[in-house]
Amino acid sequence: MTSTAPPDRRRWFALAIVMTAAFMDLVDVTIVNIAIPSIRQDLGATFGAIQWITAGYALAFAAGLITGGRLGDIYGRKRLFLIGIGGFTLASALCGFAGNADILVASRILQGAMAALMVPQVLSIVHATFPAHERGKVFGLFGAIIGLGAVSGPMLGALLTEWNLFGLEWRPIFLINLPVGIAGLILGIRFISESKAPKALRLDLVGVALATLGLLMLIYPLIRGEELDWPLWGHLSMIGSLAVLAVFVAYERYKTRKDGSPLVELSLFKVKSFAAGIAVQLTFGVALGIFFLVWTLYMQIGLGWSVLRAGTTGIPFSIAVSLAAGISVQKLVPRFGRKVLQAGALTMAAGLLLYIWEADRYGMAIHSWQMALPLVVMGLGMGLIVAPLTDVVLSEVPRQHAGSASGLINTMGQMGNALGLGLVSVVFFGVIDDGLASTAVGLAFVDAFQNALWWTTAVLVAIFCLMFALPARPRVGAEGDAVADLDTSPAKEPVLTP
Repeated sequence: MTSTAPPDRRRWFALAIVMTAAFMDLVDVTIVNIAIPSIRQDLGATFGAIQWITAGYALAFAAGLITGGRLGDIYGRKRLFLIGIGGFTLASALCGFAGNADILVASRILQGAMAALMVPQVLSIVHATFPAHERGKVFGLFGAIIGLGAVSGPMLGALLTEWNLFGLEWRPIFLINLPVGIAGLILGIRFISESKAPKALRLDLVGVALATLGLLMLIYPLIRGEELDWPLWGHLSMIGSLAVLAVFVAYERYKTRKDGSPLVELSLFKVKSFAAGIAVQLTFGVALGIFFLVWTLYMQIGLGWSVLRAGTTGIPFSIAVSLAAGISVQKLVPRFGRKVLQAGALTMAAGLLLYIWEADRYGMAIHSWQMALPLVVMGLGMGLIVAPLTDVVLSEVPRQHAGSASGLINTMGQMGNALGLGLVSVVFFGVIDDGLASTAVGLAFVDAFQNALWWTTAVLVAIFCLMFALPARPRVGAEGDAVADLDTSPAKEPVLTP
């Protein structure tokens, strides 16, 4: 689709609005983890509920991401963006005023669903609004926004929680979205131009329902299993989830034959590098989902640190991710190809091993500055992976499928995130004895943290092996192909901290 930029400055106002929405979504993803212990204490939430506060958002976002992009293609990107940002703002208010953990979990699921309507429209609106010669500058700004969100989210969450504004404790981390969302809604109505895809695919609501059901049957028993002493129905549900996902694959094949508009384009998996890339994205999401939740619990509940101390401890990690991401995309991957991503996986694993050693050596007496080295090593490794991964995976995908493939990559990353958050019950809470005396909780959390990091290290080794199936060197122009099809695809949003 060829689009012509408006002759006036309206497109730059539109850009500011959609970028602000993207920033709001990304910060909301990264801001919540740091406040989890405060939420638990204030609402009396179980550890299972804590997992759902994060996993529920990721699952709803993943389930609706591709459908959200198609709804924008069919009914208009501006319309869906406004519905998404309005719903996201409302859900943020419900989160901020939640009176108990159940309401907060439900509100977070709604927030994830609304993000799935809002986020896919961002780059599509940019593509439809700006001429080709301006898009390079625009996508550079988008990358900067992503980096800024990754760095500022945890620190902003720590400050808002520590300041206890108006006695609201953790609630401002959600309520801060209200003025931003309302302003975005009002300005979006005025400045964003409507656009649609000329040949939009039909919706696959049955596919969405089957995929969501299969994931729920797998993740829900994982999260509740430890609390309920692993009942029989939980094991049956997890086994049954495989059958439901098999039915999903069969239905997608039928949908392809029927009208050519499946939720998932199964023919993409015939491309070896794409199939491997999907596996990498899924397992990478698992690793991130496990690490970032247990890291927060370890620092704030295990070590008893304040939310501000935990937030500032993570600053070296965020800076390292941003620096390595820029170097990886601009300098390293064009020269060394997939070896850069594999080096990133091994570097992250090395940082985890160093963290395990320090946690064991220093125990409850560990200081923030002692964590800086493993966090910087981990951050450098993550930066080498997260920025170029999508384009490397897309490099051998036919141009006409780049949009669908990009949406599927991001969806699988979010699904992996939700699965990793579910596995926290097994690799972290599963090794903590029930009924511990208060004096023993800290040491138990330190031990559980080390156990979770061993599992995360194993996942990163598996990722390193899977990366051998990626292209040795990405095809030049792959990124441009993906961008060229963004007018009919969900946005390319890297998976960062959950």
